[in-house]
Amino acid sequence: MRRIILILTLLAFAACAGEGGTTTTGDVATTNTAAPDPTTTAAPDPTTTAADAGFPVTVQAANGEVTVPESPTRIVSLAPTATEMLFAIGAGEQVVAVDDFSNYPEEAPITDLSGFEPNIEAIAAHEPDLVVVSDDINDVVAALTAIDIPVVHNPAAATLDDTYAQVELLGQATGHPDESSALVTSMREEIDQLVAAVAETAEAHTYYHELDGSLFTVTSTTFIGQLYDLAGLDNIADQAEGADTGYPQLSAEYIIEADPDLIFLADTKCCGESLETVAARPGWDVLTAVTTGGVVELDDDIASRWGPRVVDHLAIIVEEVQGLAESG
Repeated sequence: MRRIILILTLLAFAACAGEGGTTTTGDVATTNTAAPDPTTTAAPDPTTTAADAGFPVTVQAANGEVTVPESPTRIVSLAPTATEMLFAIGAGEQVVAVDDFSNYPEEAPITDLSGFEPNIEAIAAHEPDLVVVSDDINDVVAALTAIDIPVVHNPAAATLDDTYAQVELLGQATGHPDESSALVTSMREEIDQLVAAVAETAEAHTYYHELDGSLFTVTSTTFIGQLYDLAGLDNIADQAEGADTGYPQLSAEYIIEADPDLIFLADTKCCGESLETVAARPGWDVLTAVTTGGVVELDDDIASRWGPRVVDHLAIIVEEVQGLAESG
């Protein structure tokens, strides 16, 4: 139960970000405000190094304008997705501590710091010159700012554009603007290639994405749902009661009646769910996804984070869609 509370708390930021504007996403057609400009400063000279890349810099994060006076050398990340982004753009050597959920990459300096129960004294003990968070729990942003520690607040993405903006924002804030831009370009190209590889079919296949064994799921209006939409899949949860939240809890009866072509399990590591456990659920053994081998066991972390590995998640989805097309 604690897992699903944490998931829904984190992903709720993405749902809330969707209120008020419009996006066309396929992070699906959804509602969302425009992604922020990743920086308010001129782009640094590409010949500069991380140590002298135009500091001080001011970036526009969810908590407003944040000025980083010097190239940070003691970064603390309290968000697993931010940790993945930092290492992916080449700022890993500047990271001195990460939260207890930041388990990727392996070299990340994991600690007992918590992003869900932030302890200001424990964070400050690492003498950070930059802290990155995805949740402003207990006013951690204001508390750290009050003791002159720059904080970048990057909440859960609502769209892929939000992911790209956050990568480039962290690149500017850490002295790696070129590396972050290159990563975004690479992600865009790989995603375009994956989407292009999806064969068009007369009728879209359906899917169910499971967050945990109590049958919480996502709709197409979420960041996760966007990836499935890009692959041309229809979400069985879109018409369910509570779909307006983005994260409804379905009933077993609803799922059985919907009979999805594919079931994606994002609860394999946390909860031990698998094809075998799904097939053993009352009435689930006759589902199309079960009888045709369409139950996909995901890595929970990759399936729930909006960092660089969204490309890996989309690749898995596309592979399954291609398999359906080939099987007729």
